[in-house]
Amino acid sequence: MKLILSRKGFDSAAGGVPSPIFPDGRMLSLPIPDNIKSGTKYVDIFYNGKSLGPLIEQLASKIKSHAHLDPDLVKESLQSREDGWRPIFGQSGAAQGHLHNNDISTGDLFLFFGLFQNIEEREGVYTRVPKSKPRHVIWGWMQVDKVLHLGINKPDGYKWAEYHPHFRSDEPNNVVYIAKPQLEINGIILKDVPGAGVLPRYSSELQLTAQDADKVTDWELPGWFYPGESRKPLTFHPNLQRSWNLHGNRTKLKAASRGQEFIIDSQEYPEAISWACDLITNHSQA
Repeated sequence: MKLILSRKGFDSAAGGVPSPIFPDGRMLSLPIPDNIKSGTKYVDIFYNGKSLGPLIEQLASKIKSHAHLDPDLVKESLQSREDGWRPIFGQSGAAQGHLHNNDISTGDLFLFFGLFQNIEEREGVYTRVPKSKPRHVIWGWMQVDKVLHLGINKPDGYKWAEYHPHFRSDEPNNVVYIAKPQLEINGIILKDVPGAGVLPRYSSELQLTAQDADKVTDWELPGWFYPGESRKPLTFHPNLQRSWNLHGNRTKLKAASRGQEFIIDSQEYPEAISWACDLITNHSQA
């Protein structure tokens, strides 16, 4: 099984601001803007039964109307779904080339992370908490069941996915990943854990950015992430001297500011499986 740390949601480039951590600890990854391929408007997307439209206006007033709802992990995010809907994630271009070159396929596990910041409510309006530092936080997961290569002619049997921006695109190297119904680890199906979902509340265990970091890309990870001389490092981080430092049982990483997916193989990093499963099972409930 390969583990993919996948950067998704608002950031300083796409959306212009971090996604919110609400006063009660709930967090919400905001889908990036897309006024070209997407037919889904922010007002059409729902969180806790309410449209995202007003929240987007308060936190990112310059954002235009349409959203790139990808990955799409929560059925209730849209009020109308075709029968057969499954959590889905798309990738294309060079980013998909990276996934292809690393043979991402059935059984591999995405952990989605993004840029988050605390917000507060003042007189019914949400604003950023002054001096609250943005940080990278893991917010969702998806285990791959099917990999669909999309050309000009889309595959039959996926009417439920026609809303998705990658089904609406004719760009080359365009692929979507469909989630497993249940999480499956080492051939064992975890019946109480879906194959995809969100981690609804902030926890320091989900935070990748070091607590004392000046930059969001200064990460602190479990010690086993350290590649040493004998294991391939997390992709996009090949320079052991420049990027990696081992401090006791923790690893410090200067994470790449570019690149959407960072990948390791559990054959070289067997600890990755239990680490990811613990994050999902411990933090998937509201």
